[in-house]
Amino acid sequence: MKEAVAVIENGGVLEILIDRPEKKNALTAPMYRVMTAALAEAASRADIGAVLFSGRGETFCAGNDLADFMTGPDGAEAALDFIRAIARFEKPIVAAVQGMAVGVGTTMLFHCDLVYAAPDAAFVMPFVNLGIVPEAGASLLAPAVLGHAKAAAMLLLGEPMDAPGAERAGLVTALVPADRLLDHARAKAALLITKPPEALLATRRLMKGDPASISARIEEEARIFRQALQSPEAREAFAAFFEKRPPDFRRG
Repeated sequence: MKEAVAVIENGGVLEILIDRPEKKNALTAPMYRVMTAALAEAASRADIGAVLFSGRGETFCAGNDLADFMTGPDGAEAALDFIRAIARFEKPIVAAVQGMAVGVGTTMLFHCDLVYAAPDAAFVMPFVNLGIVPEAGASLLAPAVLGHAKAAAMLLLGEPMDAPGAERAGLVTALVPADRLLDHARAKAALLITKPPEALLATRRLMKGDPASISARIEEEARIFRQALQSPEAREAFAAFFEKRPPDFRRG
């Protein structure tokens, strides 16, 4: 089975391409591990000045592959390792988003500095619908970025946010036609690495604020997430998903 994540060096930018279009770029434990290792490599190399995330095909990322996720704790731990890695990564991160960005496909964007989206992009965080809680610090970062009301619609109701709404709310830097999206994101990543590196990294640290508060929220979310996965609500939500039926939370 192919890796489903391609890591490409492009003139001082490390590109991480989610490459599983036949499954809408849903993430498995091995895919998370490749991305985590790529971030570690980028962090350790002086010749890499920025990272660019993109997805092949019509979907940026459909979130966790739920079948893989439910096979055991490996998927959840691999996802958490990636979340920790992207949250503590100190160099600029750029993202090019087309189509759906579901779950971690959206929450990872709160840790990116420049997010460019095609007009068809849509952002969904359906954690509550699955009987679980947000991850990647989204319970802290979504209200901070979007405002409480918009974050509540996404996190409590699971409502999607379209690309123009995401731009207005501050999740997306700019909308770019789909046929120019990746080239535009690459150009911005290339521009970042021409800047004075110490000033750039110091400014990014100042903008991000206290990393300890984000790390603490990630760990708190992870603790509650693990508990929620074992709950009757989550079991019913996941069963309904796989059985392609509406969930009934009055069961049991």
